[in-house]
Formats: sequence, C-alpha cells, structure tokens
Amino acid sequence: MGEVRFPEQLTIEWLQDMYEKGAIAPEDTIREVVRRAQADADNPIWITPPSADALRPYLERLERMDRSAAPLWGVPFAVKDNIDVAGMPTTAACPEFAYVPEAHAEVVRRLVDAGAIPVGKTNLDQFATGLVGTRSPYGETRNALRPEWLSGGSSSGSAVAVARGHAAFSLGTDTAGSGRVPAALNGLVGYKPSVGAWPTKGLVPACASLDCITVFAHSLADALAVDAAARGAHGGDPWSRDIARSDSLPPSRILLPAEPPAFFGPLAQEYAAAWGEAVRRLTSLGLPVETIDTKLFEDAASILYDGPWVAERWASLGEFVDGHPGTAFPVTERVLRSGAAERHTASAAFQAMHKLQRYKAEARKLLRNAVLAMPTVGGTYTREQVRHDPIATNSNLGKYTNHCNLLDLSAVALPAGLADEGMPFGITLFGLSDQEHLVCGAAELWVGRSAAEEPSTLVAVCGLHMRGFPLEAQMRACGAAFVEEADTAPAYRFVKLPTTPAKPGLIRCEEGGASIRLELWRMPLKTFGGFAAAIPAPLGIGKVELADGREVPGFVCEAYAVRGAEDITEAGSWRNVIS
Repeated sequence: MGEVRFPEQLTIEWLQDMYEKGAIAPEDTIREVVRRAQADADNPIWITPPSADALRPYLERLERMDRSAAPLWGVPFAVKDNIDVAGMPTTAACPEFAYVPEAHAEVVRRLVDAGAIPVGKTNLDQFATGLVGTRSPYGETRNALRPEWLSGGSSSGSAVAVARGHAAFSLGTDTAGSGRVPAALNGLVGYKPSVGAWPTKGLVPACASLDCITVFAHSLADALAVDAAARGAHGGDPWSRDIARSDSLPPSRILLPAEPPAFFGPLAQEYAAAWGEAVRRLTSLGLPVETIDTKLFEDAASILYDGPWVAERWASLGEFVDGHPGTAFPVTERVLRSGAAERHTASAAFQAMHKLQRYKAEARKLLRNAVLAMPTVGGTYTREQVRHDPIATNSNLGKYTNHCNLLDLSAVALPAGLADEGMPFGITLFGLSDQEHLVCGAAELWVGRSAAEEPSTLVAVCGLHMRGFPLEAQMRACGAAFVEEADTAPAYRFVKLPTTPAKPGLIRCEEGGASIRLELWRMPLKTFGGFAAAIPAPLGIGKVELADGREVPGFVCEAYAVRGAEDITEAGSWRNVIS
C-alpha cells in the first residue's frame, strides 16, 4: 500500500473515503495516531495514551466485522478519563481513585460495536469539576492553537486530542458546560444531546441527575454520525430516556439576547466584536429573529453552584475525599466540600427544585419551535491568570453554559470565526429536549452560511510552514487549514538558504526550472495580511503558478538569495531534503 499523508484534521468522512478506496487501512491510522500522540507528549492531553500493542485487539476485531453494518469502522476516538473503557484505567484525574473496569461504558460499547476504536483516555479537570482544563494532577492541558491560553474544561484532553489530530472525534462529558467550553476554545463542534438521550452507565458521576456524555468533532456531520450510534435508552441506566432525534428542520425563529452579553478577560473587546459578527450572520440565515430577556437563563444558571446540585457532587464523591485526605486537587476539593455546607438542607433542596420547575415551564414556552443563540463563552484567560484566581475565572466561563442541563435543553457549540489571531470564537444553539432536530436544522444553516461567507485565500507553503514542521503552528494560529498537496509549474528553482534554521527558497526562472511539491492551505483574509507582513526577507508572498494552471499567493524568494544558497531543485520538495 503506497504512502498516504494524513491530513492534520482527522474526520470520519476522510477516513471512510480512504478505507473505501483501499488507500489506507486501520493499522495505518492507528500508527499515525500513536505517532501524533508521542509528538505532543509534552502537552498532557492523555492520561492513558494510544498504544499500538493495546489497540491490536480492536484492529483484529475489525477484520471480523461486517463493514456495511459498522458505520464507524476504523474510526479512532478519544475517551475522557471519567468514562469506562474495558481494560484501561479510569482515574477521573485522581490517581488514588483509579480502577480498571472489566466492561465498557454503554456509549463506548455502542461505538465499538459500530466499528470505532477507543485509542486512549484523556486528561480532565479532576472529577469533571471545572471549566478551565488546569485542575489536574497530570498537568494543565494546553490549548491546541495558543498554548499559553486555556484549553477549557473539564473535557480538556478530549477537545485538544481532536483539535491536534490524535482522533477523529472524542467523548467528553457535560454537566455545566464541559462539552461546549472546550469546543469553543479549540475551534471544534461540541454536541450535547438532551439529558438522558445517551446512557451514562459507566460514567463516574459529577451530578448524576444532570450529567451528559458528549462528542467533540471537526464537523456537525461527524458529531451527528456519532450521535446516531450512541443514542438510545438503556435498561440498566435509570437516568437514560428514549429521546429520538428526528430529521433536521429549521426552527420557526432564532432567539437572541435583548441586552448585549457581558464579556470578560483580556480579550473582552475582541469577543464582543466576534459576537457582533455572529449576530449579523445569524440574522442572515433566512429565519425570523427575535430578541428576548435572558434573565430566566441567568437565574437558572445561578442555582447550579449556589443551590443543592453542588451537594449532589458531594454525595457522589464526599466519601472518597474524606477517606483519602490530601489526594484531591486543592481547588477541586474546595468546590466539592462546599456541597457539605449546612445551608444545603432538605428544605433548601426542595425550594430550589420548585424554583427550577417554574424556570423549566417558562423555558418550554419561550423555546417552543425556536432556537436560542448565545456566545459559548464570553471570554477566556491565560493559564497563568487562572492560577491567580481559579474560582472567579472558572465561574465566568460558565456564564452562558450553566443553565443548559438544569433546564433540560439540548445544545450544539459551533465555531464562529476568530476573536483574535489564532483564538477561536464560538456560539451555542439551544433547544428543547424533544426538539433537537430544530437545533440541528439551525446548525446546518449556520455551517452552510459560514462556509459561503468566510473570506479566505489559498496560501502555497513549501518549507517550515508545512505540516509537521516547526512553523505549522503559525498557520494554525492564523486560522489556516490544510487543503491539499500540489505541484508548481515546471518553472522554479529551489534553494536551501544559509539560515538558522535552514529554510527553502522558491525562485521563478525563465528556463531550466522544475516542478516543486508544496502544500496549499486556506487562510482567513483577516489574518493573511499580518501573516504576510511578518515574513522576513529574502522570503515574501507572491503569486505561485501551479501545475494545473492556477496562480495562488505563496512563499517566494528574492533572486539575489541564490548567492551562497545550496541548489536543491532536484530534491523536488523540502520534505525530501529534511527526511
């Protein structure tokens, strides 16, 4: 089988297409997943990382499966380490809590039966208590695009594993926003089904009455393919419900906050501007738009940690924390122990439940046949800022997420461009639990409009900015995505510049030129100018002619740089020079 270069973003669609063509086999995919996880080993994404030996039984099982009955055949996925995978330790990011389950969590079992491969267990905010991604003794999972910033929690490792190409999709969990905040901060889709739509059997509970297992993916289509395999009640799970998802339909109207949302953190202005652009795009979807007072959702969100549901966390984990003093992450223990406060009486619990029931009734009236759009998060922080103020920063990240499960809503977090260079912005669409098809319908309209509207340009790169090389991160930070490999017209000379590190130079020549292999990336126009301006001489951006006749912006080199440079034209590509 010939060598195939894997795209940086693994998707179900690409993998299935390549398997169908016979261009790759699942063994090749797992080999690449292991390589990528090892290359990112300095970022604590994994608690149990992918291992070729450990995954061999899954590959052997695929050989015996009927591919026509296995819609996720050969697709690698990551699993948050509070969800059981048979034979892999479940730690919930607490080593002293660890155990090795004999059976898969029910959702994992369904995905494995559909042909998917659980490649490893990912890092998380300990006991799924946090929205920041910094509350783990295994280390702070760094943002996939800007490592000094938050990755989001608690499903930090799950989101970053997908964003970094270690898996095509991943499982997270969501009690207060953990399946949506990391999606927004890493440029992913985060799909949160209705409470109970996916069974939680085999999940270490945070708040069992609110917990959801969720999916991170690069596209809405991939997320919904996972949903189709995972959805359905389970007789052994008292929290699961039969909630069907009908074919997608647009809602009767889009609801927006009447008052401008509050934004926070060092990029508050940038987030506000990104929300303004998102509102413009939402109003162009062809659906009626109404503004509403969102105080109902704020009031519901406020009772999550001020009410008895924090006591539910303590009911699940208090015995372990008391029995193992000093083992819980300090800020996590502080949050959990707040659930043991004297104010959490039985009377207070019923008062909060009755208040919440009124909120639910109001939400059902307001959202019937409609979808509510809000920012997924109103800002972000550096990891250093969170260390200095771990409670307030975490609380701010939940401002537009905490209400969701309390009000029995479904939600999908969607990418919505950039708030700043290399800093994704996202929105979330909310709908009633029995109207997920309307959330999906609105999301499909958003995805279609986003693809049509985002001004961008192809950029041809032939050296250190290509995939796997040191400056690839600059491309990602500018919001660029790999498109394809291509060849120049046979009119170029290729040289190795005497720089540190060594760089190639692509020089147009009138005769004696050759065709050079390069990569085409698509970059948003709003970041392209700054990217081009930062390129040092003798390199720059000019028009590069491709073998198929297209002319695209790309890296070129001044002719004077030939002096003192090594001619590497015969190599045909920078990869052949470096490998």
